[in-house]
Amino acid sequence: MDMNRRETFGLAATAAAGLTLAAAAAPAAAQMGGPRRLGSKEKVAYWVATVTPCDSKGMFDPGAMKAVMEWHQKCGADGVVVLGTSGEFPSFSLAERKLITETAMKHKGNMNIMVGPGTPNIVETIDLAKHAQSVGADSLLVIPPFYFNQPPVDGLTDYYSKLFEAVSIPINMYHIPGTSEVAITIELLKNLMKYPHLAGIKDSSGNSEGFAEFLKGFPELNMRCGTSNNLIPAVEAGMGAILADGNQFSDKCADIFKTYRAKGDWKAKLDHLRAAQGIIRDHNMGANTYASMKYILSLRMAKEGGVSPMMYARTPYPQLTDAQKASLKTGLDKALALA
Repeated sequence: MDMNRRETFGLAATAAAGLTLAAAAAPAAAQMGGPRRLGSKEKVAYWVATVTPCDSKGMFDPGAMKAVMEWHQKCGADGVVVLGTSGEFPSFSLAERKLITETAMKHKGNMNIMVGPGTPNIVETIDLAKHAQSVGADSLLVIPPFYFNQPPVDGLTDYYSKLFEAVSIPINMYHIPGTSEVAITIELLKNLMKYPHLAGIKDSSGNSEGFAEFLKGFPELNMRCGTSNNLIPAVEAGMGAILADGNQFSDKCADIFKTYRAKGDWKAKLDHLRAAQGIIRDHNMGANTYASMKYILSLRMAKEGGVSPMMYARTPYPQLTDAQKASLKTGLDKALALA
């Protein structure tokens, strides 16, 4: 059968990609087996889903990232998720994502670092995952291949299996179907339990019934909640949390877990967090999540931390108006004044 140059090139590229995936799988596959690896010493712990600081031109700001990492350590965060949804990961190039990861790792202190390498294609996902592993990340948080609306379970099993066989670092699945359009299902998790570095999930769906099913079905994993409405069942089941709320209130999030470990009234600390969240929502004035989180974090770091890197949203999200800034500042002052 005759083939034109484009068809020939396409077949060659496909073959090369297949060889790359096969080669990547070999070292990790050799390490399969053994006890479950969760990527952290404790399960009941708080990870902040950090923003990625950008300057006024929308470019990644390494100096501000250093300050952000130091801030979260000072606030008592157990860990940081780098390049999750709050980190605007789809808005950065592969090269930028590697630089962001390297910067975070350089300033991790004693915090546990989870990196998001997810893309819609397996080749780039493996590339970013291997990079995160090479620079010492503790684990990964991997969103399903987005854009295609709910691929079949066998296809998702194949996608994730290629990743599990390419790296040995613990991997957490990212369940955020309202954004990704692809759910992490019980069936998919069962298909992947053969991999000892399946560490758990982050459930950002906010669905209480679905989260309860995750907790019931996989007690040996760390089935972390990604929303504060599911924090009580998570902690009571011995699981952790990954919270975007930590960008505004990392200290309040950390206090919940510190108080839990001290066998104190940690639910009262959660009430304090929710009250502060409510005030910020009331003063949001329609501001987009990314710009508002960065603005509030910038204000807090300037007032309480002695550093003032003003951080901006990355396009396509707009910056705050002066009215939104004024309202958020008023809300923050009220939230910080809570007893």
